[in-house]
Amino acid sequence: MDVVFTYEPKEDFRVELKREFPDQQFHFCKNVKEAGEILAEAQIAVTMGEDLTPEILENCQQLKWIMVTSAGLEKMPFDSIRERGIMVTNARGIHKIPMAEFTLGLMLQHAKKFPVIGEQEKEKTWSRRIGSAELHDHVLLVLGAGAIGGEVARLSKAFGMKVIGINSSGEAKDHFDEMYTFEGMDKVLGSADYIVSVLPSTKETRSLLTIDHFKAMKESAAFINIGRGDLVEEEVLLRAAGDHLVEKIYLDVFKDEPLPADHPFWEEESITITPHVSSITEHYMPRALSIFKTNLLAYHNGEELINIIDTERGY
Repeated sequence: MDVVFTYEPKEDFRVELKREFPDQQFHFCKNVKEAGEILAEAQIAVTMGEDLTPEILENCQQLKWIMVTSAGLEKMPFDSIRERGIMVTNARGIHKIPMAEFTLGLMLQHAKKFPVIGEQEKEKTWSRRIGSAELHDHVLLVLGAGAIGGEVARLSKAFGMKVIGINSSGEAKDHFDEMYTFEGMDKVLGSADYIVSVLPSTKETRSLLTIDHFKAMKESAAFINIGRGDLVEEEVLLRAAGDHLVEKIYLDVFKDEPLPADHPFWEEESITITPHVSSITEHYMPRALSIFKTNLLAYHNGEELINIIDTERGY
């Protein structure tokens, strides 16, 4: 049974994988094009989730399982996958620690005015009038109360924040003081000092936030998107920034990546750009590949795998 990687993991992982599964045939390819004929005969494919197309899958008649070593699945050709009855798993759960820490970093940066302090240092200016604030007693609204949102909530509670969550069911979750459905979001937008989105890209979430949602927010609020770039239309974000509907917009994800150098986001003073790095640390790939090893063992033993994706819903 062939397992084909459409990218090359680090050498130490390749050695480890071959040692732990000595009877398994692994093929590590630089890209999906190089995988070529090997992929066409493989039962298992391991991908970052951005390179498989319906045309490629058409040639993969033996393929039974696709492992995506990321959480994002918006570029997966699910129609073709469903037609073929291929199982898909992903690395859901590995992002909660780095993305929650990243979010708290942005919130602390915003409250403590670290960029202002940095500019003052460059200019050799000594001024204590920077308008520093606290997270304590402020209100955080988290859009998406899954693993990542729950970890953001847990850390924020340690800072004494009130945390409100939004999910599809409105079901109560640990570390959240209140929970609402998407239909109830309008009730709480105006009370939030920080609005953080960790939502995936689905047909329900694309273009979910409109200009009316930003109008409902506090002018002193900070909006942070570390989920997916299609949550808000770019024109809406530019208008919200230009009309000063919120104090600051922090974006780590974009509709088109990398963000073009001539994009107006770069020039907008109230928008801060980070290059989709909220989940990236030295632990990213080891955690993702640990899930793959767990599932590969289960696959060999005929046991149920973890992180199985509903290909109809896309997550």
